[in-house]
Amino acid sequence: MRTFVKFCGLRTPEEAAEAPAGGAGGFVIGVPASPRNLEPERAAALIERLPSEAEAWAVVVDPSVELIRRLFDEVGVDRIQVYGTIPEGLEYLERHHLVPSIPVGAAPADGSLPKLPPAEEYPRIHLDSAGQPLPGGSGVRADWEVSARLVDANPGRKLVLAGGLTAENVREALGSVRPWGVDVSSGIERAPGIKDVGKMRAFLASVEAFEQGHG
Repeated sequence: MRTFVKFCGLRTPEEAAEAPAGGAGGFVIGVPASPRNLEPERAAALIERLPSEAEAWAVVVDPSVELIRRLFDEVGVDRIQVYGTIPEGLEYLERHHLVPSIPVGAAPADGSLPKLPPAEEYPRIHLDSAGQPLPGGSGVRADWEVSARLVDANPGRKLVLAGGLTAENVREALGSVRPWGVDVSSGIERAPGIKDVGKMRAFLASVEAFEQGHG
């Protein structure tokens, strides 16, 4: 597929094995309130079950420099998606493999857009719904109109759209927002924190159907 697809909140070997080749599997680490939370050791074991062509992403909130380095060096993730604050003191290569998550709500009255971190430091940006208490899995949409304007205003940037995506609406999202990638968690679950293999495969089939219609 041309579209980058990330399955987030993976918790079992069977779920990890379904991560899309050319995309990513995401692991929520250090967020005890999340039903998708894992300890670093458990995430490291699951990374071994990802397809070889899939990246491993950690998903964290307000991480310390020490946690970021542990995730890269010991757990073995390829990228770290960060909700909240990115700490000072990181090296360029470390920042380069972080993916800031930007909350996207309705546009303010003045029509201004959320400010994105510089592309030279953060080549990938995650766009998620605004105001959610936990990272990922809320099922609430990011504002697609604002997201589309961000895509238009930042040509060539690798923007990954998240928030309320499902097999039923991802084609509409791809057509209206035109993101570089999409990220799904609750939309491929049968219960919070429990993935549904059928929904995972249906999501990928919907992305493929969109691409075939726009090839």
